[in-house]
Amino acid sequence: MAALLLAVVLSAQPLTAEAADHTPIQSVFIIPTSPAEGRDPFFPDSSRPYATPISPHSPTLQTSLSITGISRDNHNNYFAIIGNHTYGVGDEGDVKTSEGSIHIRCVEIKPTSVVVEVDGQLHELPFSDNP
Repeated sequence: MAALLLAVVLSAQPLTAEAADHTPIQSVFIIPTSPAEGRDPFFPDSSRPYATPISPHSPTLQTSLSITGISRDNHNNYFAIIGNHTYGVGDEGDVKTSEGSIHIRCVEIKPTSVVVEVDGQLHELPFSDNP
């Protein structure tokens, strides 16, 4: 009977600070820079994780992509002519350049420039009235 009483007394003690803390553990993922730091568990022979990262924002677009014209309709919606195609905000399409075909998405049209997205990078293309 004494052993049962001791078990009840031990289980009635208050929880410690460690046991009461139920905050989840934050997982941290660090991309390895070499095979010595880690490998892809699904493709262990792949060298893809060690490739140099591409900057998400490139200041200039190294291509012959240019704006031919900017116009506005009666509802103050702007349109831009890029590569002989007219684009409104949100429109996507392929533009042929001297380097090849480029898929763009028109993000914003300003009176003097157009912001396009190419491969996840934003680029502002200036417009000049002078041919």
